[in-house]
Amino acid sequence: MEKAPGGSPVGVDDPYGHAERCDHVTDEGKCRWAVENGYHDPEFADARSVDDFRCLAADPDGDWGWRDCPHFRSLTDGKECIRCGLEERRLAHDDVRPLLEEHHLSYAVESAQGEGRPSHEITVSLCRWCHAKVHNSWARIDDDASPDPDAIAEAETRKGQELDELAFESAAERFDPGE
Repeated sequence: MEKAPGGSPVGVDDPYGHAERCDHVTDEGKCRWAVENGYHDPEFADARSVDDFRCLAADPDGDWGWRDCPHFRSLTDGKECIRCGLEERRLAHDDVRPLLEEHHLSYAVESAQGEGRPSHEITVSLCRWCHAKVHNSWARIDDDASPDPDAIAEAETRKGQELDELAFESAAERFDPGE
């Protein structure tokens, strides 16, 4: 199983198995990274330019996979826990800890010189409770899991607060005319 820099497990053997597509690929299958950031890697950008910026990894008939692209990135949308399915409930005006956290599946890779070089950035969403289980035990991201009872309680509390905020209260109910 992959390990975080501190040695704790990240819950997967292959991070690419949890990456759906590169964040830089447009709906037309073009590489947005080569267009917008090509000056960082001119050789890569020039090769993509010659091929009309076509993403080689997005082509189902191509020889490339996501792990072959030097600029691959797959970040989470943060809407629900991929392990237990708990949905995020954000409170607009409260500074409370989010239910979901970004979980990194890909970390620096040791080079021949012993230095860590950045690997592809791959993240998924995990609720706080699943995140702790993955890092502190044998739990895996692809386990068939149900939300923790504490997670459900917290989500329901937030749902109640949302409903309270949406409740209609007329001015006559809010203000006492005798004051």
